[in-house]
Amino acid sequence: MGEWAPDVLGDGFEQLTLTLEPDAEGEVVATVVRALPPVRRWWRLHDSRPLADVDVLYVHGWSDYFFQKRLARFWTSRGARFFALDLRRYGRSLRPGQTPGYITDLGEYDADIAAALAARGDVTGRRLVLLGHSTGGLVLSLWASRHPGEADAVVLNSPWLEFQLGAARAAIAPVVGLQARWWPKDAAPQIDLGFYTRAQNEVADLDDPMEIDLAWRPEQSMTVHAAWLHAILEGHRAVSAGLNIEAPVCVLLSARTAVPTRWSPELTRADSVLVVDDIARAALRLGRSVTVERIDGALHDVFLSRREARNEAYDRLGRWVAGWAATAGAQSTP
Repeated sequence: MGEWAPDVLGDGFEQLTLTLEPDAEGEVVATVVRALPPVRRWWRLHDSRPLADVDVLYVHGWSDYFFQKRLARFWTSRGARFFALDLRRYGRSLRPGQTPGYITDLGEYDADIAAALAARGDVTGRRLVLLGHSTGGLVLSLWASRHPGEADAVVLNSPWLEFQLGAARAAIAPVVGLQARWWPKDAAPQIDLGFYTRAQNEVADLDDPMEIDLAWRPEQSMTVHAAWLHAILEGHRAVSAGLNIEAPVCVLLSARTAVPTRWSPELTRADSVLVVDDIARAALRLGRSVTVERIDGALHDVFLSRREARNEAYDRLGRWVAGWAATAGAQSTP
């Protein structure tokens, strides 16, 4: 394994390149970014922070990468070690000549996740929280269901658990599957008009700005290819059939959806990517303990919403995490 190096985010963030098996497009890597909790001398013998024994693994969504320093600090301020994974062909892991975000089976990400978990080092006595946004929420949900006992909690930020035309998924899937088999890199028409990016820019907090690399997170979504869409629909099919995540799950969603056919101020107060009512219903099929938090005024990424909605999202997550940590701690006490 290589050496940790300073990350583009600065401010104590470090990155590590994870070498994976090469494929038809050549070199394949993933990248893990870490932020460690602040060290206090008087905690040398016993760290009383509520998440001092917790590691968090974050996975981003489609056409995205990790840049949310504020989210990392939510966890590190409570004592957790924070790790964010840029999956293969995304962000820091995208190499020249590669098809951005392209994959034919979401299970291939098992190798990325395994490498990121190994990069944490010594995990004796530590608990694992999975944190996924959008497509990353789908990836981690499937992973947690296939790997029982590995995660102690799962937090999902607007997870893509169902296709936007969910009622038509069964009819669409065979057509997409055939296309994926014979023409895997056929591109779907671009329907993203850039309104989601505009909404984020309009509600951005000038007191805490975020620098976004448009080469890694373009204003309009990356090209959607047939094989990738087939992999997503297979993931949705699995969720619809019911997963078996043993760990408690917290799902954060906007209170409503706004269809982005034209620009409107409503797009700054709603999820313009997913049908949130469908996601809320699908979330109940993830496992035996699922909490769904609906946040008024939130965007698709609830932690990039306007300040009031963003603060509410963090408050609700904070209460859920505090309850989980206290309950888990009580259960582990003899």
